[in-house]
Amino acid sequence: NGAICIQPCSPSFHGETSFVCEDRKWQMLSDACASLDVQSLFQVRKSLCTDFGRCLILQRQPLLPCTFHLEQRDCQADFSCIIPDILSSPAIPGNIADIVELLKKISLLLAENVTRGKMQSYSRIANHILNSSIISNWAFVKDRNAGSILLDSVNSFAGKLLLRNGSESVQEPFIATKGYSIHRNTSGKSFDFSMEFNSTGNITGHVVIPEEELLRLPRASKAISVAFPTLGAVLETKQLEPAFVNGMVLSVSLPEELQSILLTFEKLNKLEQAGARCVGWHSAERRWDPAACEVRVQNVTSVVCVCAHRRRTYRSFSILMSPATPRSSVLDYITQVGLGLSVFSLILCLVIEAVVWHHVTKTEITYMRHFCLVNIAASLLVADILFILAAIVHNTTLNYQLCVAATFFLHFFYLALFFWMFALGLLILYGLLFIFFKITRSVFLAAAFSIGYGCPLVISILTVAITEPKNGYLRSGGCWLNWYETKALLAFVVPALSIIVVNLIVVVVVVVKTGRSSVGEGCKSQDLSSMIRVSKNIALLTPLLGLTWGFGLATIIDSRSLAFHIVFALLNAFQGFFILLFGTLLDRKVLILDYMNIFYTLRNCS
Repeated sequence: NGAICIQPCSPSFHGETSFVCEDRKWQMLSDACASLDVQSLFQVRKSLCTDFGRCLILQRQPLLPCTFHLEQRDCQADFSCIIPDILSSPAIPGNIADIVELLKKISLLLAENVTRGKMQSYSRIANHILNSSIISNWAFVKDRNAGSILLDSVNSFAGKLLLRNGSESVQEPFIATKGYSIHRNTSGKSFDFSMEFNSTGNITGHVVIPEEELLRLPRASKAISVAFPTLGAVLETKQLEPAFVNGMVLSVSLPEELQSILLTFEKLNKLEQAGARCVGWHSAERRWDPAACEVRVQNVTSVVCVCAHRRRTYRSFSILMSPATPRSSVLDYITQVGLGLSVFSLILCLVIEAVVWHHVTKTEITYMRHFCLVNIAASLLVADILFILAAIVHNTTLNYQLCVAATFFLHFFYLALFFWMFALGLLILYGLLFIFFKITRSVFLAAAFSIGYGCPLVISILTVAITEPKNGYLRSGGCWLNWYETKALLAFVVPALSIIVVNLIVVVVVVVKTGRSSVGEGCKSQDLSSMIRVSKNIALLTPLLGLTWGFGLATIIDSRSLAFHIVFALLNAFQGFFILLFGTLLDRKVLILDYMNIFYTLRNCS
């Protein structure tokens, strides 16, 4: 009992079928036998096109049903060429799994400029595996999360649908998509669906955005709704028995400013004793969430639900450098713990610096070093606090002007952090390369303040002045710089990465100079200590000069990789703690940044 048997498919299929022994009988566990070859069916090639630049051409080998006519400038961007092969294939469990994976890849790779043609092709493919006559085959799909993956993929793709003349509608028997342009002066907007559930009749659904919710919109936006009359039978396995999905599944993509909507469902089972609960699908945890919605009104035939727009209190720290951030409870946890520890550490760092200031700033070089360190800590402390406040502003008050203000100061203080780290890097070069050149304190202070606060102020003001009049300053879904419309995020990413490159060169110079100090007859006794100092400088200068932020480049290149976002958050959300540890607590014990010792070593060995 409980034994697993795996059987190969018949010659015309690829994959395998799994059985489990229950009560001395073999019961089918999963069926991965498939006749579709997605690898050859969905091969993306790039080609040059006169009008469209680089275009995606979908081709099937060895035949080419997707033709490319240069003279007609027909790039076949709606991938309709693969539909005949998909619709002619049987909707068996193995093919269902492959088509779900195909739709997922389309939503990730081809979701730019989702036209009506693209949405129609996408809906026809999804409709094939949502037909009520084959919905029972989903029970044997190997990946038990396939239904949730399909739901997420459709939501992601449909959410980028372009609206012609303010509205769009794409209808298939078992999936329907509608979109409307909405703004604060619109009267209550509604979406009505009447769809086939089985051969005996239809089922209806109704989505209403109340007028008082629309008043929250700062500018014109769009709302997209997708209806699935049969998907509930696939997702209901995640709900405790004896409950079942007693209506269609309605998905709504709304602007972040809206807080609640009304959903009306026609009941499939209209028995009088059949009660109703309103629930929302929790994509991350793959379950129905009763906290997402509540019953407003119900009768024998229908139920009205009011559903809250789900938001997270904290945004991932990696949002600072990435165009998009994946949803993950791990990222949220890292951000919360990291920022909390960072704020506490930076406050403690500034307190310690204030107490010991007169003891550690007796020379010009130590004064300059600690002055940079204090401003780095102060800038990061204010920036981290603003990061938390920006999340609170976005998730509670939803005030557009407050969000703009929070983003401006957040941009300014994180830039100030980088420019003060840049000033510290220049100070290191001054201590190492310009041995006989002495800079006065007044000149240093003037230069440091100009670099540390002047440059960030100019960049921040120019960014908001150029992008805000076009409503392109803020990104959708957070109080931070826009990427997709105006690329305002580059006003932070470009200076930050440039400073990281300069500071990386500084670390290389430190390694070379301190390494050379052990060369020569008079310095052989210092070989071991010099090597140790080199290693310590590499390890300890890295967080103080912000080199770990360089990993943000990975989140820019691949913003969908959860691993990159987690690594970035781990390295940088805790930066305040590392500044306290390496810049203050261990300063006198391990000579972390004792540039004077490095300077004297170089001079004695010359």
